[in-house]
Amino acid sequence: MKIALALFLAAASLPAAENALLSRPDVKKAMTFIQQSDQRTLASQVKIAEIPAATFHEGVRAKYLASEFRRLGLKNVEIDKQGNVLGWRDGEVPDTLVLAAHLDISFAEGVDTKVRKEPTRWFGPGLADDSRGLAAMLNIVEAMNEGGIKTHRTILFVANVGEEGLGDLNGVRYLFKESPFRNRLREFISIDGTDPTRIVTGGTGVKRYRVVLTGPGGHSYGNFGRPSPIHAAGRIIDQLADLKVPDNPKTTFNVGKISGGTAVNAIAEECTFEVDLRSVDPGVLDRIEAKLFEAVRLGTEQENKARSAADRLKSDMKLVSNRPAGKTPEAAPLVRAAQAANAAMGHESQLEFASTDSNIPIGLGIPAVTMGGGGRSGNAHSLAEWYEPVDAYKGPQTVLLTILEADGMSRGR
Repeated sequence: MKIALALFLAAASLPAAENALLSRPDVKKAMTFIQQSDQRTLASQVKIAEIPAATFHEGVRAKYLASEFRRLGLKNVEIDKQGNVLGWRDGEVPDTLVLAAHLDISFAEGVDTKVRKEPTRWFGPGLADDSRGLAAMLNIVEAMNEGGIKTHRTILFVANVGEEGLGDLNGVRYLFKESPFRNRLREFISIDGTDPTRIVTGGTGVKRYRVVLTGPGGHSYGNFGRPSPIHAAGRIIDQLADLKVPDNPKTTFNVGKISGGTAVNAIAEECTFEVDLRSVDPGVLDRIEAKLFEAVRLGTEQENKARSAADRLKSDMKLVSNRPAGKTPEAAPLVRAAQAANAAMGHESQLEFASTDSNIPIGLGIPAVTMGGGGRSGNAHSLAEWYEPVDAYKGPQTVLLTILEADGMSRGR
């Protein structure tokens, strides 16, 4: 009797709506369309990837996405004051679910974005991150049109700026904090990465600092003894490199960029470096931030003390990125919808933490998840970034099912 009761309870806990969704004629038609248009979606992904879109320079790609939104019949298509591309698909009510993918790539202006194909892989900067997300989003709009799918809530499709690097999530930050319709936004899904089984429910907190050290400079021989900003930076970075951080909660640090000096035989007048601090725990992030402050103070003092008392270095720190930590609860309807969609696709969900556009709504208490666009990828944020379109259609299919599952929950069914 106990075994039978346990089996009944386990069955009752499974998402009941997944099979119902897959048996709906409009959903079946949309899902079939996504699979049959797999090659066209890949071609769209490649075309998008070859349009340069460095952070703060996404304009050309934005114009292309706006033209695609109009082609697909989205309403009130615009490029907002922040640079985001917006397109609306009306529901029965104005309450809105946002589906987004980011325009920018993690490379400076001038990088060669030409995509090349080698046997089974495609290579190109930003090809997976996040051109795949943008192409998957377009595919979902087209599939909903093809199937004639209607939703209870309105859906806002967004190709947003500023996800990478020092963009500091400024596109989605504007959307949720300053846009004129911010109070209508109820849930948020970002398509970023490729693995469709991965559901990012937690936002890894990120703080990034630019540290600037300045001094009098001078000739390396004639003025030897004056403090050097570069030497001070070395002292500071050495202290950072010895920091002990916990594995759980996962916490990391990195000095990712350093510049300064004018010549090999000149004492530098300035040295600048940028530091990336991350943790899934806001309290731990605050503590390693304090360690950075202490390292800058001590490293500067050590260099000053070792050199001429008449000349002193100055240090300045600027917070250039601040992504809030947080988590969408596993019991939230949006997370349950994503898990139900994965189950319907035969996937076992993996709930994870990462730093994505979802950090912003999560930080505001708005349910948000980040999901994969399908296929396989590797070497993100490098010139050797690659993409393999293995069962790629399952990405947009899973996201579409998540949207519809969440939409059904919003009706109260």
